[in-house]
Amino acid sequence: MDSIVPIPPNQSNPHQTLSLTLKHLRLSHMLNHWQSIEAKAIQENWSYAQFLLALCQLEADRRAQVRIQRALGEAQLPPGKSFTTFEFDHCPTLNSAALMQLVQHTTWLEQAENLILLGPSGVGKTHLAAAVAQQAIHLGKRVKFFSAMALVQQLQYAKLQLQLPATLAKLDRFDLLILDDLGYVKKDEAETSVLFELIAHRYERRSLLITANHPFSQWDAIFSDSMMTVAAVDRLVHHALIIEIQAESFRKHSAVERAKPKP
Repeated sequence: MDSIVPIPPNQSNPHQTLSLTLKHLRLSHMLNHWQSIEAKAIQENWSYAQFLLALCQLEADRRAQVRIQRALGEAQLPPGKSFTTFEFDHCPTLNSAALMQLVQHTTWLEQAENLILLGPSGVGKTHLAAAVAQQAIHLGKRVKFFSAMALVQQLQYAKLQLQLPATLAKLDRFDLLILDDLGYVKKDEAETSVLFELIAHRYERRSLLITANHPFSQWDAIFSDSMMTVAAVDRLVHHALIIEIQAESFRKHSAVERAKPKP
């Protein structure tokens, strides 16, 4: 780590010394804006503390935005999916109050609780999963979005390379791991084995968000035997909010609307 060498103060030109110091400290946002804030402070007769607070808040806000953008890039969420763009009116049976109450805080993530979204294809499960992820990121958490099949294939490869424990440990850096479309995982011993190991590894350690087309009663179609199904479901639902969505497919509804003759 580079040591920071103090810059000797230049009493005859403190403005220049301040700029050099901010540059030396890599406080680029403060460097670019301190003079305009100083002018405002003089005009409005701020105290020294108010001036310093405004500078620090400016830098803190910039760093928060940089962190959020970095975390969003890392999460690899599907684009354009947020709570503001979700049509809640289309899903009248959705327990939106419970969902919104959950995501307003990070307590569920800190307690390694899960969120499970169940419903037929096209009702907005992926959309809601991405919206939950965005909210978690804005609250300071790290998230990673996977299609369930893609992640299972990665874990299978890691197991073949004798790297599965290390790969699972690397995924622990994410407070929330999203497995989208779990129902598309093949009922294959190799695939469901690593899927179960992931679920067991994160149990009471880190949170999972899972979307699936099938209700739990049909998860025998995913796992290779009923004992594994029971064990996987038991770990997932022990600390979980389960949201069931029953509605017409958004995609089907949009197609019907497009097909209607225009007046």
